[in-house]
Amino acid sequence: MTVLVLGAGPVGQTAALALARWDIPVVLLDQRPERDPIGSKAICQQRDVLDFWSELGAGAIADEGLTWSRARTFYQDQELFVVELSDAGRSPFPPFVNISQARTEEVLDDAIARQPLIDVRWSHRVTAISQSSTSVTVRCETPDGDVDLTGDYAIASAGSRASDVRAMLDVDFEGTSFDDAFLICDIEATLPGWEQERRFYFDPTWNPGRQVLIHPCPLGLYRIDWQVEPDFDLEAERASGRLDARIRQIVGDTDYRVDWSSVYRFHARIASRFSVGRVLLAGDLAHLVAPFGARGLNSGVPDVENAAWKIAWTLRGWAGPGLLETYETERRAAAVENLAVTTATMDFLVPHSPEAAARRAELLEAARSDTTARTRVDSGRLAEPYWYVDSPLTTRADDRPWTGRPPRGAPPEPVPGVILPDAPVEVRGRPEITHVRQLARAGLLALAGPEADLAAVREALREGAGPAPHAVVALDEIEPSGILLESLKARPADVWLVRPDAHTCAVARQPAELVAAARRALGHPG
Repeated sequence: MTVLVLGAGPVGQTAALALARWDIPVVLLDQRPERDPIGSKAICQQRDVLDFWSELGAGAIADEGLTWSRARTFYQDQELFVVELSDAGRSPFPPFVNISQARTEEVLDDAIARQPLIDVRWSHRVTAISQSSTSVTVRCETPDGDVDLTGDYAIASAGSRASDVRAMLDVDFEGTSFDDAFLICDIEATLPGWEQERRFYFDPTWNPGRQVLIHPCPLGLYRIDWQVEPDFDLEAERASGRLDARIRQIVGDTDYRVDWSSVYRFHARIASRFSVGRVLLAGDLAHLVAPFGARGLNSGVPDVENAAWKIAWTLRGWAGPGLLETYETERRAAAVENLAVTTATMDFLVPHSPEAAARRAELLEAARSDTTARTRVDSGRLAEPYWYVDSPLTTRADDRPWTGRPPRGAPPEPVPGVILPDAPVEVRGRPEITHVRQLARAGLLALAGPEADLAAVREALREGAGPAPHAVVALDEIEPSGILLESLKARPADVWLVRPDAHTCAVARQPAELVAAARRALGHPG
């Protein structure tokens, strides 16, 4: 029993750890000879991703990251609005932390080094992928010659540039690339008052007609993104002194140091398939979005959490025949949502016609004084967990209709399919359990309201889950403060069913409903 993971970036690292957590041996491959920790790259890590990393032994990412919960948007020299990020429950993790991707990968590597089930192989370039009805074989070019590695399944997370892997799987990667370039700099400086908030500027006097995004990072580092002209030349900018002048317009006379700089363009692309036989595609190999909203790595990690529990439960004989095929259903839908959100942002940031540019300028001017106009200003909708309300694994509740994407910065309405709000709990005899998501990630979890018949709930879940790990807890026993009951808007007799990835999948009030919902959540027919 082995799973191959292709690509040892943060998505692949997470996939390996997530599989090993279910006692599945992993071979983690990467074509590079070693890690290349250069630049901040994906710096913005969202609360629910931090939660999962902590569960995998990488809690230092949350501990070391710079916490922020406020996103401010400006037009020229005037602040238009502030988004304060809320929490449906009371999570132990902040809404976001900023930390360099290099440090994130280092922490994940430390966790991998403590996990004997993960075999890491550098300098393994995938040159061919073949499959049978029971296995996947990957041929790799190595310094010592070609080797064939075989696993029961594979997760392909080799990154955006792995067009060869997509070609081996006969997967298209359709979409668009944006013409405008963006300059990115990691700058060490002291900027009082800017240390714990995201700042986005439309048309500032120091970058007229374009945008600037500023993110604080640990140790006095700031990540600054400037929208620049399509033919921007970074080397010429440095040599002429214009880069220094550009930075001085933001930091003033304070001392600073540039740690890293680069120029890049954004893409909006999605794989034609997320599942090819026994190979699941994840992360940037499967989808690319513009970074405004931090929806890249923060969607790659949920990809592999979703894939890992479904692969593991299938291999363990705990799943129905339809479970694994829902990976594509759920995660491609999440990617389509992220593409829609980020493409709308890019269309606002980079209008495609003079008419669109004029409409945007008119809206920004109106937003100076019109609160309704401000709601239409798009400086990037920040990453949020996807809602599996239309998943085959979710049992809909007729009295809890899905009302659609929630307002900016707000959690979704509590309906089956959304992620479980977190809250502190106390479990008798288990001091290591401090919040409810830890219970959820151990198997199928039934959260019973104070008026639910616990004996009947236990019997129903036992019947519906079969051999799969499962548990029933009484909400008023583990969380007497009522935070979860309130955040779920739960009735006293409700029983909420939660999947191993902490997503809710049903609300039951009768034992037969819970049996059917548990079977559905495991991919059983009927």
